[in-house]
Amino acid sequence: MDYETVIGLEVHVQLKTQSKMFCSCRADYQTAPVNSRVCPVCLGLPGTLPVINKKAVEFTIMTGLALGCEIPGLTKFDRKNYPYPDLMKGYQISQYDMPLAMNGQLDITADGQDRRVRVERVHLEEDVSKLQHVNGGNSDAHSLVDVNRSGVPLMEVVSHPDMRTPEEARSYLTKLHSILQYLGVSTAKAADGSFRCDANISLRPVGQEEYGTKAEIKNMNSMRSVFLALNHEMERQKKVLDSEERVVQETRGWSEEQNVTYSQRSKEEAHDYRYFPEPDLPPLVVDQAWVEEIRNKIPELPADRLRGLIDEYGLPEYDARLLTNSKAMADYYEQAVGTRPTGEDNGQKFAKDVSNWILGDLSRLLNLQDSEIDESPVSPEHLVELIDLVDRGTVSVSMAKTVLEEAFESGGSPAQIVQEKGYTQISDSSAVDLAVNEALEANPQAVADYIGGKETAAKFLVGQVMKITKGQAKPGLVNELVVLALGKLK
Repeated sequence: MDYETVIGLEVHVQLKTQSKMFCSCRADYQTAPVNSRVCPVCLGLPGTLPVINKKAVEFTIMTGLALGCEIPGLTKFDRKNYPYPDLMKGYQISQYDMPLAMNGQLDITADGQDRRVRVERVHLEEDVSKLQHVNGGNSDAHSLVDVNRSGVPLMEVVSHPDMRTPEEARSYLTKLHSILQYLGVSTAKAADGSFRCDANISLRPVGQEEYGTKAEIKNMNSMRSVFLALNHEMERQKKVLDSEERVVQETRGWSEEQNVTYSQRSKEEAHDYRYFPEPDLPPLVVDQAWVEEIRNKIPELPADRLRGLIDEYGLPEYDARLLTNSKAMADYYEQAVGTRPTGEDNGQKFAKDVSNWILGDLSRLLNLQDSEIDESPVSPEHLVELIDLVDRGTVSVSMAKTVLEEAFESGGSPAQIVQEKGYTQISDSSAVDLAVNEALEANPQAVADYIGGKETAAKFLVGQVMKITKGQAKPGLVNELVVLALGKLK
């Protein structure tokens, strides 16, 4: 039987506020000593009262507006009860039936098709503590609790089950992540837990309107993990249905090591949490004049910036989309191209060259160190300096890649590296001739192939000359002299 996959995502976003959601403790828990960002409120001690963080409310409303949501005039907080050891009070202050934002949408492109994903709600809650599991012997195994994270403002963006493939889910997450960065409401870094995702997935026979039984997948620490976990769960459920068994509604974890999902517990329904209005917080009236003030603060978002890069610099849409997926990368790009006046000769070529270097070799080096571009040792000015060295013929493209790697390692100036290491391009015909003769003598089979009519052998020999000259010979001159030398041997 053919099945249709149905996917909905719940994204948890830690907000970039100075203090926690309901107390004045600092929210910079990641680098703080264990249990040093705590007070009676976030420890859940009896007799304490929460106070709402206004900036967290503002950030949530701003996110809702950016996603085209309605902002109701009245909202409230609720108690969500569950007995986990990372929950200090034994309940979480969240929002149930009256969220801060609702009924939005996010347009995505995946698998060559456009799709609109409806955003059901954007609500605000508090994060929980962090458990550290210590696996000793059977009698020594225990867990330690770090309360620093408890009470950090946590925004949840809940989609409708409108996605049909793991690729669409990845596209949705990529675009949402980009919007959050542009808004400045969160660092949105999966590595430090400020951008986390739970996925609901079910299968149904093609043509059936009723949803199938869903599983919720947790413990995914990157967009890649979400993509892989959804692919695995899609295949697992298909096998279950094909064998005429029943898919169980449950919460499943994702094992990064084994690339499989595994059962954690039966899925709780809303009534299992025993929601009721938070008695220590009155309903919150949202002034519509304040909402309009927040709307006016919304900065340029990725879609507008993408169009700007295409129109102003003549970039292909593919490049512009990749660059604007990350605000930091788009900022880096515009800082680099801004070093030359617009309208200068070959300005469009220069803009494309900058894009190629950022999306190519610089991104490769950043990925190897698992770093973001705003942490790059190579500044935008130094990248442009490197491109100028190539344009002036001072270094070849292949040598420029070496210079970039050295500049990335040292943070130094490309021009200074070229001067100190003697990386300047060899354009002296006599010097290149010596390398050409050496390459021909060392590769008689390639010479024979060329004489026998295999003209591609000349490209191999050009590569050998570049290797002998350590990439410093001028490529055009090498090609010319190799062909000339081979022609004499025919």
